[in-house]
Amino acid sequence: MRETKSTNPQLIEVISLLRKTSKEQTAPIWADVADDLAHTRSQRVVINLSSINRCTEKADVVVVPGKVLASGALDHAVTVAAFEASDAAKAKLEAAKGKLITITELMAQNPKGSKVKIVR
Repeated sequence: MRETKSTNPQLIEVISLLRKTSKEQTAPIWADVADDLAHTRSQRVVINLSSINRCTEKADVVVVPGKVLASGALDHAVTVAAFEASDAAKAKLEAAKGKLITITELMAQNPKGSKVKIVR
C-alpha cells in the first residue's frame, strides 16, 4: 500500500475512502484505484477520450484514476468516473450522451465495483 504525499485534501479523502470501501466490501478494484491515485501528479494517469473510446463499448462504466482530456471523440455513450476532467472533455462526453461522475459517486452506486473497468 502506497502512502500518499499529497497535500490536496480532496485527494487524501478520496484515497482514504477508496481503501476503506475496498476492505469493507472486499472489492480489490477500489484499492487498485487508490494506489494509482496515490502516485505523484506527474505519474498519475492522463487519458484522452480517444483511448476511452477504443477500450470501451456502449454503456460501459470506466474509472480513470487521474485526469480525462478531450483529445479524440466518443462514438458511443459511456459512464466515466474520474478524479479530474477538462471542461472540453466534459462537453464532449455530454455530446456523446455519456456521463461524467466522480469516483466517490461511482463507489456509492456500485460499492462492489462489479462490471467497472479501470482505464490506465
